[in-house]
Amino acid sequence: MHSLLDPQSLITTVGLAGLLAIVFAESGLLVGFFLPGDSLLFTTGLLIAGGTLLHQPLWLVCLLVSIAAVLGDQAGYLFGRKVGPALFRRPDSRVFKQENLAKAGAFFERHGAKSLVLARFVPVIRTFTPVVAGAALMPYGKFFVFNVLGGVLWGCGVTTLGYFLGQVAFVKSNIELILIGIVAVSVIPVAIELLRARKAQPSSARR
Repeated sequence: MHSLLDPQSLITTVGLAGLLAIVFAESGLLVGFFLPGDSLLFTTGLLIAGGTLLHQPLWLVCLLVSIAAVLGDQAGYLFGRKVGPALFRRPDSRVFKQENLAKAGAFFERHGAKSLVLARFVPVIRTFTPVVAGAALMPYGKFFVFNVLGGVLWGCGVTTLGYFLGQVAFVKSNIELILIGIVAVSVIPVAIELLRARKAQPSSARR
């Protein structure tokens, strides 16, 4: 599990093909919500800048990551559209939690179509939002536009950020510390959503 959640170990083990599979799973498959998407892409940029493990050009990796992210959301949307209301009646399991689906539903209702872009940068929420969009029968044309926009901004943006920071001397000499910071930052949006949800509950429900 440690190797699964450690970005550099993960990339070392699975390579570029595995990286794309992880992005696809985290973007649209309900089993992928625990995968370290943000830190994984940031680390990918760092490794490309350092010329270690990944030797493909930055533009190619960004293109492939964006495609994987868009296709992942596409799969999530189609799944949500097919199963629809039945998904919201599904009992909790080790992998599936109604709580995560409810959070994504509230996020979708609050932000509308732009949630497909915003959710890309919120761990857990990004996995469930396309499923909710499909279950809510969001028009496919609108979904496709915002899905592509979000996938490109996230896939290219986070990877490119890692690439340019990876050329900074301080980052190179403190890469482990930087990765810990990225993981910590990626958890902040989830913590904020949890606090908001807790405050929105009646006081009796929190006891």
